[in-house]
Amino acid sequence: MSVDLNALSQSLASIIERIAPSIVRVEARRRHGATGLVWSADGHILTTHHAIENEGSITLGLADGRSVSAELVGRDPSTDLALLKAEVSGLTPLAPTPLEGVKVGHLVLAVGRPGRTTRATLGIVSAFGEGWRTYAGGRIDRYLETDADLPPGFSGGALVDAQGRFLGLLTAALSRTAAVVIPGETLQRVGQALQQHGGIRRGYLGVGAQPVRLSKSLWERAGTEAGLIFLTIEPDGPADKAGLMMGDVLVSLGGQPLHSIEELLGYLGDEKVGTQVQARVLRAGEVRDLPITVGRRS
Repeated sequence: MSVDLNALSQSLASIIERIAPSIVRVEARRRHGATGLVWSADGHILTTHHAIENEGSITLGLADGRSVSAELVGRDPSTDLALLKAEVSGLTPLAPTPLEGVKVGHLVLAVGRPGRTTRATLGIVSAFGEGWRTYAGGRIDRYLETDADLPPGFSGGALVDAQGRFLGLLTAALSRTAAVVIPGETLQRVGQALQQHGGIRRGYLGVGAQPVRLSKSLWERAGTEAGLIFLTIEPDGPADKAGLMMGDVLVSLGGQPLHSIEELLGYLGDEKVGTQVQARVLRAGEVRDLPITVGRRS
């Protein structure tokens, strides 16, 4: 037994030594540092959006002990990701691993650099599932959760498995109860968009809404049992310009029924910005179809 434990201990230590050059410290907050991951050899660093409090003064602590300045390339609050750029070269990027073989119960390491040295905690994969959307509408390609402890400064760090494969970026901001991991597929998609455009194009209507169930008579008229009632309408926003009003119940957009805020956010993706779609609403018990041009969220 002692031989097996010693072999496991040596293996975990070797994994941390191997990925440590790709883990950097991010100083962009007053009280706590955060962690970032080398995304490209030419100085691009991925970290969490919530770690970048002071955009005007960002410092990176590299694995070799150097401190370098960095600039914010772009951020996406909906997936809690931010991309930085430092004028350095020869860095070692982490290559994401497909998650097909990941199972609940697999051993994992959470690795961060909240200070001058690399730190790590051990845990397991506590949940693993399909893609999901965050409360702000960001699309995460797979749901991966770990019970590994995330001390202050570990957000933006790496989750690696017992074979040393990089599974994703750690964040403590997308769930109040768990350490959620942003998988490599999401990192690649969002990172490329941030590098090319400085942000993520997301559609919006300019409304505040909440789900509501319809009475049987309204259900029969609208062809659906639920919708979204508008509580606020942003002046001069897309909904206001289309003639939508507070109290209207949105039952579909472009023919797609909408029963929840998540479904609305999912519909308003990049490809919908600038397009005109039909909004079917219930107003004073009557069904109305109004054309609306999807705006771009700032």
